[in-house]
Amino acid sequence: MTMISEQPLMVSLMLGLIGAALLFGWLQTGKRLPGIAGVVLLLLIPVAWIAASLLVTDREQIETILFEVAAAVEAGEYEKTYQYIGDPDAEQQARQELPLYTFKSAKINSIRGIDIIDGSSPTEADVDLTVKADVSNKSGSIRDLRVVRRLILRMQKNTGGVWKVVQYQHLPMLGGPDQFSNNVVH
Repeated sequence: MTMISEQPLMVSLMLGLIGAALLFGWLQTGKRLPGIAGVVLLLLIPVAWIAASLLVTDREQIETILFEVAAAVEAGEYEKTYQYIGDPDAEQQARQELPLYTFKSAKINSIRGIDIIDGSSPTEADVDLTVKADVSNKSGSIRDLRVVRRLILRMQKNTGGVWKVVQYQHLPMLGGPDQFSNNVVH
């Protein structure tokens, strides 16, 4: 199901190629079965696109949450941001860090990976992304500084099916932690 939901173009291309090959076989042999099968496969192409629009995978849910959190941080709606945190220690850490800054912008540059951890209970995912923000600190010593950071998140799906951050770390793009990095909250 993940293939259909996350890559409908690839599924459509496969259906189209196999359907066209079967239709070509029907034209060459005159046998009905390849012709019917080819038409059925070609008719399944829009079904694949409809299925992709209706099915929401865990990766897509996580991606949506990431963009919602970025928008909340940019808008200064920190309480909304805290609602996406499912661990008391991680929430306390965020409550200590976020109010120190004002964000003129907060955007996701790229999502480097969303890896669902097989066999975990509750379901967990490791998320690796890069973000950029124009940030000022409340003391005024930093004004609209463009910062690019790498975020590593551990997310967990709660019993209600909602993904929450249970651990996070922000790092510079290259190398290990710097003076602005947080300690990993376990």
